[in-house]
Amino acid sequence: MNDYIKLGDEYLLHAYNRYPIVLERGDGVKLYDDKGKEYLDFAAGIAVYALGYGNREFNDALKAQIDKIMHTSNLYYNEPACEASREVCRITGMDRVFFTNSGTEAIEGAIKTARKYAFLKDGTTDHNIISMEHSFHGRSMGALSVTGNAHYREAFEPGIGNVRFADYNDLASVEKLVDDKTCAVIMETVQGEGGIHPAEEDFIKGVRKLCDEKGMLLILDEIQCGMGRTGYMFAFEKYGVRPDIVTIAKALGNGVPVGAFAVTKDVADNSIVPGDHGTTYGGNPFACAAVTEVIRQFESRDIVGHVKALTPVLEKALDDLASSHDIVVEHRGVGFMRALELKVPCADVIKKAQEEGLLIISAGANTLRLVPPLIIEEDDIERMKNLLDKALG
Repeated sequence: MNDYIKLGDEYLLHAYNRYPIVLERGDGVKLYDDKGKEYLDFAAGIAVYALGYGNREFNDALKAQIDKIMHTSNLYYNEPACEASREVCRITGMDRVFFTNSGTEAIEGAIKTARKYAFLKDGTTDHNIISMEHSFHGRSMGALSVTGNAHYREAFEPGIGNVRFADYNDLASVEKLVDDKTCAVIMETVQGEGGIHPAEEDFIKGVRKLCDEKGMLLILDEIQCGMGRTGYMFAFEKYGVRPDIVTIAKALGNGVPVGAFAVTKDVADNSIVPGDHGTTYGGNPFACAAVTEVIRQFESRDIVGHVKALTPVLEKALDDLASSHDIVVEHRGVGFMRALELKVPCADVIKKAQEEGLLIISAGANTLRLVPPLIIEEDDIERMKNLLDKALG
């Protein structure tokens, strides 16, 4: 283990503060390091591994595609991309989709699409976008520019410009920022990095109504909260709203790097044309085979129903922990996207949990984040409770 850590520290750019664990393999909801130590995984690669590790049918689908072809470029059609595009449009309720390599790239495409849509309306390029304080949309320049955390942005300013920040779940603060040059509102349906805060129903419906009245596009970022994590295939379904653009990634590929942004027919017909946007690897046969297999298993195994059924069990376990430990301020969240806010920095708790054999992550300095694989069972929740109880103690 120490040899690999030394090797990584010597050659990897120090962009992450990694934990001193070298993970080697996974099985279901468990991970194993190179010394064979077992960990119960309640992080899922940051909400990625929805279907768990070592999923035989998923692996077989990818192996079969490797034997056919992994890449063609977007100069040609390929079967997996065509099939995956149909499936993504079906589950999102959108009409067109663009495949990317990551969630950040999906945000980039969504921003460009919104600005092109506005440009075609009046021929100007001075439109602004409203985002939310404490939001997180990614680390590239466009995605960073709409991320509502000044600390993330300050060393990389100026960003793309013309971005304004409203207060999440405060409709009046959004209304105050709107003018005749506002082309879009972008927001996470459930804020993730900002501490696991779901949108309030009046707020998200109010923003949708405001966008309709002012001719603005509503971009919903479902990169973390989408694909069943909230007990709905997409979190916006709970509110009965439909975005103009939705961004997806993480669980969409179950470990394969793939993202997407999907749009309505109106947006598709009045924005991006050939030459406006592109990607070499986005939508390649390998990634799209993963997407189609993920969606197939989500439906054949009723993953969304499973999350809904076990959500009360997970809620109670975390409520019990919150009530029995004085350092816990609050338990909040939705579905399998949960947070315990602490009175103290959570780094030591995360480290202690690792020692006990539990992987959890943070969502801010004082907030523990639990985003397990969506296939966890009741005994996994009980084991998590016991291990986290020790760590909090």
